[in-house]
Amino acid sequence: MTDRVVLAYSGGLDTSVAISWIGQETGAEVVAVAIDLGQGGEDMEVIRQRALDCGAVESVVVDARDEFADEYCAPTIKANGLYMRQYPLVSAISRPLIVKHLVTAAKLHGGTSVAHGCTGKGNDQ
Repeated sequence: MTDRVVLAYSGGLDTSVAISWIGQETGAEVVAVAIDLGQGGEDMEVIRQRALDCGAVESVVVDARDEFADEYCAPTIKANGLYMRQYPLVSAISRPLIVKHLVTAAKLHGGTSVAHGCTGKGNDQ
């Protein structure tokens, strides 16, 4: 059986290229998983289709907007969670939720590993 990598997929250049690169370098199939946290931007169906067009064997979009707002954002706001005492921790608090859904997708789609396309830039990775 071919290994399957479950990729946290944003639809941007890095993760789009990663689909092909992972396949070429490892021989694994790629399942792209995009998480809608309410970030806006492109239509999530366009992002889902882009992953398939880039070579993903499956592409999934998870609507986690309500879960993110209710279970992550609201408690953080109530706790006055700020980065450097100035900025809301919105990006940082999204990471555990994204990982939760990646692991769920790996179980559902036969994933043998999980990957992301984070460049390592910034200070919330």
